[in-house]
Amino acid sequence: MKNRVRRHLLVLSGWFFVLLAVVGVVLPFLPTTPFLILALTLFARSSPAFHRMLLNNRWFGASLKQWEERKSVSLRTKRRATVLVLLSFSILIAILYERVALQILLAAMAMVLLLFIWRLKQSIEASPMPPRPSIR
Repeated sequence: MKNRVRRHLLVLSGWFFVLLAVVGVVLPFLPTTPFLILALTLFARSSPAFHRMLLNNRWFGASLKQWEERKSVSLRTKRRATVLVLLSFSILIAILYERVALQILLAAMAMVLLLFIWRLKQSIEASPMPPRPSIR
C-alpha cells in the first residue's frame, strides 16, 4: 500500500512538472527544460510508460535522451534557448517601457537564465560533414 501511494504521488508530481514545462513555453520566466528533466526523473521511478512517452516525444525527446544518457546538452540546444530567452525577455522589457525597476529585474532574470544555460555541460556533436579524402 505504501509503495502504491508513493508511486501515485511520483506520477502526479511528474505530471505537475510537465504542466509547468508547458506553461514555461509561453512564459519566459518559467524554464521549460528543468521541469521536463524533473518530470523525466519522477517518471523513471514511478511509470515506465510515461518515462518512455517523454523520451519518445518528437519535440523534446532527443534532448531528454541526451540528458539522461550523458547529462549534457548540445550546442544547438544552447543556441536555441539563448535566442528564445533573448527574444521573449526583450519583448517583455519593451512592453514594460515605463517601469524601469521591472525592466532591470527582467534583464537580471534573463542574465541568470543565460548563465545557467551556458554552464550546462555541452555534448560533443558529430561533424555534419564527412571527412575529406586525402590527396596523394
